[in-house]
Amino acid sequence: MDSATAADAGIRIDFRRYLAARVVSVAGSLISVVALPVLVYQLTGSPGWTSAVAVAEALPYLLFGLIAGAIADRVRRRRLMIGLDLATGALLASIPLAWSLDMLTAGHVLLAGFAIQTLFVFFDAANFGALPTLVGKARLTSAYSTLYGATTIAEVAVPPLAGLAVAIIAPAPLIALNAVTAVASALLIRAIVRPLSTDTPETRRPVTILADIGAGLSFIWGNRVVRLLTLVGTTHAAAGGAWVAMLVPFADHTLGVAASGDARLAALFACWGIGGVLAARIVPRLGARLGQARLALTALPCSLLAAVATLLTTHWLAAVVAVTCWGTAHSVVVLNAVTYRQQVSPDHLQARVNTTGRMLAWGVGQPVGAAVAGAVAVAGAGARGGLAAGATLLAIGVAVAWLDPTLRRAQHSTKESE
Repeated sequence: MDSATAADAGIRIDFRRYLAARVVSVAGSLISVVALPVLVYQLTGSPGWTSAVAVAEALPYLLFGLIAGAIADRVRRRRLMIGLDLATGALLASIPLAWSLDMLTAGHVLLAGFAIQTLFVFFDAANFGALPTLVGKARLTSAYSTLYGATTIAEVAVPPLAGLAVAIIAPAPLIALNAVTAVASALLIRAIVRPLSTDTPETRRPVTILADIGAGLSFIWGNRVVRLLTLVGTTHAAAGGAWVAMLVPFADHTLGVAASGDARLAALFACWGIGGVLAARIVPRLGARLGQARLALTALPCSLLAAVATLLTTHWLAAVVAVTCWGTAHSVVVLNAVTYRQQVSPDHLQARVNTTGRMLAWGVGQPVGAAVAGAVAVAGAGARGGLAAGATLLAIGVAVAWLDPTLRRAQHSTKESE
């Protein structure tokens, strides 16, 4: 075996360890996503306390996203990720331990949820830079699509199983399983042989955290394609947030699918994730064939058309087809934008650039889309009106992408280089 073949084999082995760590970690986190609200409701009987869990878990990306990216670019990513996984395991273990001692309170669960999500923000920042370093930018689209597909399958499969488990056993002991998965993730990351970070003069230069944050923001603003994809991606995420917020009332009032005891609702929940799995399969081929600029210009209007088709459906089977198409197009846009940012970002800026992009999309776009949809629905337009508001935000993003010449110029540059 020559050195190049041996290196490729080593990358594949390490990527499998990395992939296993991420899938195990995501699966464990999804258990807690189901179990924590149920646990708080059992402790308090209060919808307010229960909704506070979701708020506590959503805040950290907005509060710490920028500083997490700056810190993750300064330190050894492997060491940081292992430490964060172990700390997460300890925090999670405190919940079943306090429950077993009859000392668990809703405040404990709320603070633990906030702290765990804060640790995840820093882990996610390091993770953004770790994957390009591990596999190399030439393999990045394929590797990230594989990762996205595997974690999406977990997102489809785990919540229903966790919901069934919560119905059979108490939620607190179930959270102990998430503590085990966090430790397993740490051990798998520790087993990776190849480095997850690189040393450059930039990483060793003594600069302030604020200067580091500014460098990441400057890169996003200075790179016209990254800037446009990030801004358009925020409107795209807002439309996804509107769908998440309106799914249950839209199913109930428009499709005749009851909010409880109706298996058709599970199909509506699952089809978005199925679209994500399909996108993970096709993005590497589409990206290689079309180029990333052309793929973005194609996928964005496809996402809008699928959103409008969903909005117009009145039968649950038609909605399943439309939402699966929407989930596929939506995930193509997300995968394409993330891998492009990772490919063009210098290694010493990976965490800052990609964490900022995630913060705008997931931390700003999705909750804003959900809030706008909810406000429109409550104002009298109903669930269909809320979805229409989300589709309108998406249409604004599509119009910006097509009216701005940036992506078209990048598309022509790609054709000329071929």
